[in-house]
Amino acid sequence: MGHMNAVWIWLRQHGGQLLMGLLALLLGAALLRWWMGPQVQTEAVSRRDLLQTVVASGRVETPHRVGIGAQIIGTVSRVPVAEGQVVKRGDVLVELASIELQYAKRQAELAVVQAQGRLRQLNDLQGPVVQQTLRQAQASLEVALASGQRSLALFEQGFIGQAALDESHKALALADAQALAAKQQVASTLAGGAEHSLAVGAVAEAQANAEVLSAKARYAVIMAPLSGQLIGRNVEVGDVVQAGKVLMTLSPDGATQLVVQIDEKNLRLVALGQQALASADAYPQQKFKAQVVYINPGVNAQTGAVEIKLDVQELVETLRQDMTVSVDLVVARKAQVLALPVALINDINGPAPWVWLCDAGRAVRRPLSLGLRGGAWVEVQDGLREGDAVIVLPNALRQGQRVRASR
Repeated sequence: MGHMNAVWIWLRQHGGQLLMGLLALLLGAALLRWWMGPQVQTEAVSRRDLLQTVVASGRVETPHRVGIGAQIIGTVSRVPVAEGQVVKRGDVLVELASIELQYAKRQAELAVVQAQGRLRQLNDLQGPVVQQTLRQAQASLEVALASGQRSLALFEQGFIGQAALDESHKALALADAQALAAKQQVASTLAGGAEHSLAVGAVAEAQANAEVLSAKARYAVIMAPLSGQLIGRNVEVGDVVQAGKVLMTLSPDGATQLVVQIDEKNLRLVALGQQALASADAYPQQKFKAQVVYINPGVNAQTGAVEIKLDVQELVETLRQDMTVSVDLVVARKAQVLALPVALINDINGPAPWVWLCDAGRAVRRPLSLGLRGGAWVEVQDGLREGDAVIVLPNALRQGQRVRASR
């Protein structure tokens, strides 16, 4: 208790002096901070690799689509595939039923049988008959010739008159005409002859008609001309379809393209062959590579956009026709250049960008010359050196004002 009393007595005697000393110390510290200026956060200028990109959105598209239609009129009897299904070349897509076509095919097949029967009849029956007729006509001609010679001899000897001789000549002329007709008929039935050629031609014509109708009958089964994915189906069982009507749309396997729109102000930055990193909006974490292969020479007057196409350079199984995609197109790159965050630069889009620089304890307004802009960073071509301390979020600084840097 004696010690406590002694402390209280001392404080009562010297407390005023102690308080004055503390106040003087605090006032000195405040004056020092005021003289040194406000404390500011800074960021050092550093080197980094920069990529300038153009961001665009668009859709997935194959270079071409195949419209699959009917080539005949018919009623749909079967549709064994569904929209979105992956099919292979030759897979059955649609089957049609056509009674008229079936009847016409049977008639054409019957016409072939009839024409072939006519040709066989000509070769196997009529040919031998005309050959026999020719032999008989030749024999009759020989008899008539011999009879004519005898009649002439008897006439010269005076045993027969002129009338009998004339009858002999008429018989000879008739036999000769019959022999000539038989020869012509035989020639007509032989290969290359007129009648034989007509019969062969009739067979060929009937076969051609049958083949046409058989082909039309095959059109009743509509198959996939290429492997790919069905992205459209406009037919159901029971539908009556017309020739030329598109029943399904096929997206063939092969190269996949991205069709995107970019702002026309970025057109000068885009060139064929540039690389891009893309992703489907349905699978944003799955990135894949693409390359610019087409730049539309025109600009959309309503939207101010330019269409570009990119080839997907790898197999991406999740991509589907007309999917929405986002594309980061790399239009320029530089390695290890001086760079600053975009947020630190004042009037960055104006003619004279600048920053606040902490130089020897003072705030200095420093104009800059900027270069490549990549995302949140921009290249500093002139105005700063590596390691310079740029002030972050300055609060109403004045040119030359003292500041205290803290990084």
